[in-house]
Amino acid sequence: MEQRSDQNQMDQVLSSSTSGTHMEESLPYAHVDSSLRALAAQAQGFGRFAIGGLHGSVYHVTTLAEDGPGSLREGCRKKEPLWIVFDVSGTICLSSYLNVSSYKTVDGRGQRIKLTGKGLRLKECEHVIICNLEFEGGRGPDVDGIQIKPKSQHIWIDRCSLRDYDDGLIDITRESTDITISRCHFAKHDKTMLIGADPSHVGDRCIQVTIHHCFFDGTRQRHPRVRYGKVHLYNNYTRNWGIYAVCASVESQIYSQCNIYEAGQKKIAFKFYTEKAADKEGAATGCIRSEGDLFVCGTQHGLMAESGGHGVFHPSEYYPTWTVAPAADALKHLLKHCTGWQCVPRPADQKCDAK
Repeated sequence: MEQRSDQNQMDQVLSSSTSGTHMEESLPYAHVDSSLRALAAQAQGFGRFAIGGLHGSVYHVTTLAEDGPGSLREGCRKKEPLWIVFDVSGTICLSSYLNVSSYKTVDGRGQRIKLTGKGLRLKECEHVIICNLEFEGGRGPDVDGIQIKPKSQHIWIDRCSLRDYDDGLIDITRESTDITISRCHFAKHDKTMLIGADPSHVGDRCIQVTIHHCFFDGTRQRHPRVRYGKVHLYNNYTRNWGIYAVCASVESQIYSQCNIYEAGQKKIAFKFYTEKAADKEGAATGCIRSEGDLFVCGTQHGLMAESGGHGVFHPSEYYPTWTVAPAADALKHLLKHCTGWQCVPRPADQKCDAK
């Protein structure tokens, strides 16, 4: 496979992208690009403790080959903590899921890396940060862009662009918890994000996920769809969905705060599906509390009057602070331009790089 270093092209784009700098300064954790490891433990919400490869060496991806010396797969399979960076730009074609082990940061800043064919699998791991990658064209049954299962925790997915996979773009199931998804761009897809596997997996009651400053751009459904888990949505922009924006199913609790919901042909933002938990006699749906959300272009919220959001957790019960702005046109403009893969240089590392 062709290996190339698109540094000249990268430099040109970086020099012409200063207009986005001022916008990004108004986003949470804008300071994390000041040094390489400043990302660690800077997530907001449930994934805020994720440190990734903070205490490890820097591993350099030097090839676009899907395996072998200098490959991304080789770095991700190593057992020790690693901060993984890329010395090349281009597409990595995966013929099988790429498993990411614990205490890894996969940091795409400074290059443009696209994963295709299959996706990343975070299986029984902890403290993983995935930053500034593109995912497109995953093929095959049960092929997700990022699959988080089972029993993974302290995960942060930041500034990734995801589109056109055969199953989900991000799926969080099988007792995986303490996860934050931030500043990601989702497009050209059907079943975008599933949280909670199915009604038989009652262990998913432990799931806790924060999704903020993401742009769901014409994707059809599941922004997200939730079973059992607690999900905090804030400052996201969801537009032109095909079925619904957000779905609450069996025993889920969704706190929707200062998001923008902009309908296309389908006007209902919130849907409620009833399912039967494996250990309960009767079927149940979930709950959604909407506070400060903006519904535009004829959007109808679809909230159930009888629930009124009763029984939904409040984020302050779990973390003390988070950065939230009013749902307004300024937020929409920000998210249209500052989500997904970003053309930013790789920050310098205070420690010595080591291959």
